[in-house]
Amino acid sequence: MKRQAIVATRTAPNRAAQAVMALIMGLALVMAQTIAAEARGAPESFADLADQVSPAVVNITTSTTIEANTGPGPVVPEGSPFEDFFREFGNPNGDGAPRQRRGQALGSGFVISEDGFIVTNNHVIEQADEIEIEFFSGKTLDAIVIGTDPNTDIALLKVESDEALPFVPFGDSDAMRVGDWVMAVGNPLGQGFSVSAGIVSARNRALTGTYDDYIQTDAAINRGNSGGPLFNMDGQVIGVNTAILSPNGGSIGIGFSMASNVVTNVVGQLQEFGETRRGWLGVRIQDVGPDVAEAIGLEAAAGALVTDVPEGPSSEAGIEAGDVIISFDGKDVVDTRELVRMVGNAPVGATVRVVVFRDGATQTLKVVLGRRETAENAVPAVAQQAAPEEPAEMTVLGLTVMPLGDEMRDELGLGGTVEGLVVTDVDEASEAYEKGLRAGDVITEAGQKKVLEAADLQARLDEATDAGRKSILLLLRRGGDPRFVALTLE
Repeated sequence: MKRQAIVATRTAPNRAAQAVMALIMGLALVMAQTIAAEARGAPESFADLADQVSPAVVNITTSTTIEANTGPGPVVPEGSPFEDFFREFGNPNGDGAPRQRRGQALGSGFVISEDGFIVTNNHVIEQADEIEIEFFSGKTLDAIVIGTDPNTDIALLKVESDEALPFVPFGDSDAMRVGDWVMAVGNPLGQGFSVSAGIVSARNRALTGTYDDYIQTDAAINRGNSGGPLFNMDGQVIGVNTAILSPNGGSIGIGFSMASNVVTNVVGQLQEFGETRRGWLGVRIQDVGPDVAEAIGLEAAAGALVTDVPEGPSSEAGIEAGDVIISFDGKDVVDTRELVRMVGNAPVGATVRVVVFRDGATQTLKVVLGRRETAENAVPAVAQQAAPEEPAEMTVLGLTVMPLGDEMRDELGLGGTVEGLVVTDVDEASEAYEKGLRAGDVITEAGQKKVLEAADLQARLDEATDAGRKSILLLLRRGGDPRFVALTLE
């Protein structure tokens, strides 16, 4: 009896402990599943989201008059049984007279306000004579073009309706993370309203445009989806479906949507002005490579290196060629693409603080931004001192150089304001040749100082060596275009 009592006493706490452990493990499993579900953000179904946003997504059909068959056509004998056919569909007399036909294109779009503003791609409605909007309900309305922006491939349309239209809001594309769920809605291959889902595959993609900022997604996007919205799980538009990469023209899971934070800025300007009005800094720039960073004493290879400063906002503010722009309006500049996007999104006439790296230190300058659209054809002009008339040839770093005289300037087709040392020969075994320097290039600066004579270049090389530099920064001009190149000191 005593033995049994002892066993019973020992067993009771063990069972209680097992129950507690089971409870703890169960809670841990539930918490792990909850955390995993939150990390994935995977909905059980996209049906509710599709029902919510579909009324604001539209199919777009455009009609365009196309000139066709401007050359001679077949000659059909009078009285031929095919005469009527060719009269209707061809050019029976072969007189070469141009004929017109109607072409149609399909695309997608979405309503952004109850009074009928619609966003789509510029390439969907470009050169269209008529634009018809079909709503999810089957209702159709004619649209007019309010404004377009070929640089971002965005167009703003307007329809007139007697009743308020369903619309969708824009979301914050910068808040999207790689792996987030997204849903595309549109009119693929003319099949009508269609939904596809996927994830954000990548962000900040660039294709060919200056202001590109694409979200890459594996949600199925095909021809006809152009101009349609890409939604986050809150039913907000975070991208406009624009392009795909495909060897066969169909979706292979690599689609691109212009980020909503770019689109909202463009749409706002099109609504207000009917055109874009982008900020203009007035500099020519290039990326900062590690060799360039080392040559000028910059700790990190980041920012935008100024290669030229024509007349404009930057020259008035004191920005100089050779400056590295490291901050714009309080935001760090990663590279030239980032700077172009930030400046383009800034309002015309705004005064912004620009931090530049110059001569081993930073300076903050205030720049009043101009307007890019009215300044894109501005001709750079940099007044410099005249070169000495007596040429003195010199070979250094694999380059043979001599002062740029009037005769050589005429031969190279350079403007009268370009001065420096012309490269007459490049050793093909040198680093200079490897980095693209060629005969005919003009070196205007070395170590961020002007060079007019061979002695100037040698002085800059000596200064860099004395300062412990491993390389020197050269400013070149080829056909008038400036470019910085860093060469290793021998």
